[in-house]
Formats: sequence, structure tokens, C-alpha cells
Amino acid sequence: MAGLTHFDREGHAHMVDVSEKAETARTAVAAGHVAMSAETLALIVEGRAEKGDVLGVARLAGIMGAKRTSELIPLCHPLPISKVSVELTPDPSLPGVRIEATVRTTGRTGVEMEALTAVNVAALTLYDMVKAVEKSMVIGGIRLVLKEGGKSGRYEAPR
Repeated sequence: MAGLTHFDREGHAHMVDVSEKAETARTAVAAGHVAMSAETLALIVEGRAEKGDVLGVARLAGIMGAKRTSELIPLCHPLPISKVSVELTPDPSLPGVRIEATVRTTGRTGVEMEALTAVNVAALTLYDMVKAVEKSMVIGGIRLVLKEGGKSGRYEAPR
């Protein structure tokens, strides 16, 4: 189990002790998408969905998801998040909606899980808002795009 920080020497899961780590500025960006028919995308973009502002509700849900990550992922530390932004961009070439979340903090551990959770929750909310029209939507491509700060420094996903 070498290199896996969430396991002790006996292989038991545990929460990593970050008390000795330095507090640094940390940023994480995650991305994903929800693919759908062009008709469903038009319904969203034109504001004709029965449940209301699909993109606005999904944006708020993503922000809320980032803030509650430690309640959902058992070994995540609760963090003082200083910024969460969630962008939902309609993309006719997909067709669907691209989602990008940026999370920032100053702390002892990174915010990668918060950014990934924001994208997942935004995608699930978008799906929920229009599932009555199209159940075959596909949530995908969710990944860490960028991570900055901390001992391991900068990571940028290959394009």
C-alpha cells in the first residue's frame, strides 16, 4: 500500500494527519459534461424547462456540493473554502453542457475532491432538472484539470 496515504501500515483506512503540513494557497479545477440531444439542449438554453432555470440551479447545487464534500467522502477533511465557482456552458457540438468548477482555500490539504464533487453534483442536478424530457443523457468526462499548491506543487492534466 506504499504511496496510498489513506491506509495505515496494516492496510486499514484512516484519515491523514495534516496537522504538520504548512498552510498554503490551494486551487483545484475539475471539468465534466452532460451529453444530451440537441432538442434537450435547446430547451435548456431557451429557458423552456418546466422546473425553471436549469443552469442556475445546477450552478448553485455544484457550489453546495463543494461545501459539503467532507460529509460525502468519508476521509476528506472539512475545509474552509474561500471560493467556489461553477461554470455551465452549453456546447452544441457535444451536444450538451460542459461543466467546470474552481475551488480555492488556504489550508493544509488540497481541494481536488471539492472541485470534483462540485462538477458531479452540478451534472446530477442538471440531469434531474430535465430527465422528464430525456432519460438517455450521459454524464461523463469528469476529471481533475488543474491543481496548485501544497507539497506536490502544480498538476495540469494533459489536453
